[in-house]
Amino acid sequence: MFDSGVGGLTVLAELRALLPQAPVIYAADIAGLPYGSKTEAEVAARVSGLLGRMAERYQPRLICIACNTASTIALGMVREVLETPIVGTVPAIKPAAAMTETGTIGLLGTEATVRQRYVDDLENAFAKDKTLLRYGANDLVALGEAKLRGDAVSVDAVANAAKGLVLQPGGENLDTVVLACTHFPLLEPELREAFGPGVRFVHGAAGIARRIASLLDGQDFARTVPDFAVTTGVAEDFDRLAPAFARHGIERLVRF
Repeated sequence: MFDSGVGGLTVLAELRALLPQAPVIYAADIAGLPYGSKTEAEVAARVSGLLGRMAERYQPRLICIACNTASTIALGMVREVLETPIVGTVPAIKPAAAMTETGTIGLLGTEATVRQRYVDDLENAFAKDKTLLRYGANDLVALGEAKLRGDAVSVDAVANAAKGLVLQPGGENLDTVVLACTHFPLLEPELREAFGPGVRFVHGAAGIARRIASLLDGQDFARTVPDFAVTTGVAEDFDRLAPAFARHGIERLVRF
């Protein structure tokens, strides 16, 4: 399970509920964080290069790119070069379009995600008759990372990072917001308070877990070693995340 940081833990939580017996290696490219402020070329090169080396070293039976930015930019490229089945993460525009009552949907993602043609295609396919407001809230990534490290994160800080969504023309009509970054569900309690009771939030973690489970249906699993996490970043900083990983059954953190 690959992410730029720890947002993929929101997907892992859903996967554990469906496939508790499946051994998992969590890969966090913390040295490359954040992806949302990088160019498409930078993200594509980094993700494809890292996943190629990780696939060679660990020989996984399936790879999940638990990152909207990496998926919307590099998913096709990675699938072309790796034979391993790959599940990506894309904004949950389809369920949001089915949920909205006002017809106005918000899309909170990174700056890199919200500008992708992939998002345009999802909008045209599933929300053509809706109004989709997009906002790149890169600062929410850092706030999600900080929260998992045990730092205090205020509702005001979250509201300030996300307010550009509702300040757009038509923002007052928002009733459904797509959390198009796996980090953002970590901040859902703060986002709910910031946006108020009239706004619902939707993200794709449960759907991604179901897709992984369907692809692995009928396969046998055996843990030969405990589940672990690898990072491209500084090991000492990664150690601050040990309690968060332990809650998801990962007790060992190592440097890649």
